[in-house]
Amino acid sequence: MIMMKEKTYKYHPVLFFAMAYLFTWIFWIPAIFLPETVASIFMVIGLLAPAVVSTVFVLCSGSKALKQDLKKKLIGFYKVKWMNLIWAILLFALIIVCSILLSLAFGQSLDQFAFTEDFSFTGVGIGSALITILIASIIEEVGWKGYCEDSIGNYMNWFWESMVFGILWSCWHLPLIFIKGTYQAGLMVNPLFVFNFFISGIPLGFIITWVYLASDRSILACMIFHLFVNFMQEKIAMTPETKCVETIVVIIVTVILVVIKKEMFFETRHVGRLLEEISGEGEKS
Repeated sequence: MIMMKEKTYKYHPVLFFAMAYLFTWIFWIPAIFLPETVASIFMVIGLLAPAVVSTVFVLCSGSKALKQDLKKKLIGFYKVKWMNLIWAILLFALIIVCSILLSLAFGQSLDQFAFTEDFSFTGVGIGSALITILIASIIEEVGWKGYCEDSIGNYMNWFWESMVFGILWSCWHLPLIFIKGTYQAGLMVNPLFVFNFFISGIPLGFIITWVYLASDRSILACMIFHLFVNFMQEKIAMTPETKCVETIVVIIVTVILVVIKKEMFFETRHVGRLLEEISGEGEKS
């Protein structure tokens, strides 16, 4: 009996982002005009959108290989390269330390080497803030790594994928600057702080891509790193001015990382055949 070879799946990154933006913003935009207690519920639902869209794309793809790949990325704990993940976490901790020390030249204080008592956003209380951080760190990555990043990476090298993803990921947060009680809304006191927030997501996208690829495309690795970044950004008492310095430090670190890992970021063997390589169909050429 002749076995029919499964037709290679074609990724749809443009449609994915259109749907992810749509089903996030239809909840976030109304939240701008709602009381904080109700708006926080809309915000959480909006945060879930990329993961839901990603899962629907995979389940409705008709591709057995794509479904198996998502399963492996979700439950394949063995894929995590723990030492590389530890290095990534230590690297970001070093970025924070260097940023605070450099900020001293701009009149900032060593008191930033302390943990804050509260979160920078309110929602419906500290419990809500913790839940939001967990959702943003864990559920978001199901969307961004479950389908999104591969859908872009299938058509270009990982350098340009990181650039495109970083820009679109940053812009995805746009409505949050108008929702009372969010971290982003608190930045509206100075346009520079708002600009810095959106710029900072671009180089960070490169670092997360490195974590993702180094752990054989493990979603768990990205969840852990994302959670650490979010928690440190919230609980270390850095001023908004120091976070502007931090963005410069992150850009410098990203440039160094890309140079060191240039083979990872600029290889093109996977372009147009990412899923084939994943499923083993492309091992023989």
